[in-house]
Amino acid sequence: MSFRVAVVGATGAVGREILKTLAERNFPVSEVAALASGRSAGSQVSFGEDKILTVKNLETFDFTGWDIGLFSPGASISAIHAPRAGAAGCVVIDNTSEFRMDPDVPLVVPEVNPEAITQFRKRNIIANPNCSTIQMVVALKPLHDKFKIKRVVVSTYQSVSGAGKEGMDELLANTKVHYVHDKNPPQIFQKDIAFNVIPQIDVFMDDGATKEEWKMVVETQKILDPAIQVIATCVRVPVFIGHSEAVYVEFENPVNMNEARAVLRAAPGVEVHDQRVDGGYITPIECKGEDAVFVSRIRKDPTVPHGLAFWCVSDNLRKGAALNAVQIAEALVAQKLLARQAG
Repeated sequence: MSFRVAVVGATGAVGREILKTLAERNFPVSEVAALASGRSAGSQVSFGEDKILTVKNLETFDFTGWDIGLFSPGASISAIHAPRAGAAGCVVIDNTSEFRMDPDVPLVVPEVNPEAITQFRKRNIIANPNCSTIQMVVALKPLHDKFKIKRVVVSTYQSVSGAGKEGMDELLANTKVHYVHDKNPPQIFQKDIAFNVIPQIDVFMDDGATKEEWKMVVETQKILDPAIQVIATCVRVPVFIGHSEAVYVEFENPVNMNEARAVLRAAPGVEVHDQRVDGGYITPIECKGEDAVFVSRIRKDPTVPHGLAFWCVSDNLRKGAALNAVQIAEALVAQKLLARQAG
């Protein structure tokens, strides 16, 4: 069986990564459509090593007869076109924040809650979680199954690619002007990002948390367990690709360090690199282009009765976005959940 797949937001950083990931994983496609706004229509994007796709206008595209739509165009665009695609019978996997907390839309990380995929039929939409949430719950899932998580405290160190190509461009531009003692007022971020860290991602909410921090709380609870208490501090850092997290977990049951390492090593999607020597851990530059969530610095947290601390790193464009979406599509195929097959 092969499938007709539409990639929405194909000219963006995540859209290009989705196309790359589909090709690398040999997803069974009979046809791929690259979709974007009218101003990008007619431009070209790569699919695999030797295929070039001409971008089509999302506004006028008919989703009838298409099996899967992989969306990453921005929440306001998904709000309009994802329901339109779903109504046409195309199963949408949406990478924006638009549908994540919709009770009729499953929020899925295949290594964590694959059983939730079957709940997509009400709207024909499946939501991809926030990139920082994805990597954290992949690491938390095996620990929760073994020791039962009570509370999570997390500080994130998120790369500029989380703000798209424009965020990466601003880091590069700001870095250059620093060397010539010039100024480049921030456009994408709230303050200069070069040689700096910014403790704000997204807008502030009434309780003082940012929306990115709120996402990590509510998404973790929806995916993993509504009883888990979460507090997050999300920080933008001058790294191009790869999000990092310092995670502190309190469990209901006693936690043994050797058992914790063992369950993490055995967990799908997790790679443990935890050597207590200089450099015996993974940093963002080493995770670029990799599929795994890397866990390092595993140690006891003595400040709570049953505590564990660890360092977690992943490629936010890949596992944090494109790969997770393609894995959901693979699960739809494996579970024979698509109503129509083409090809």
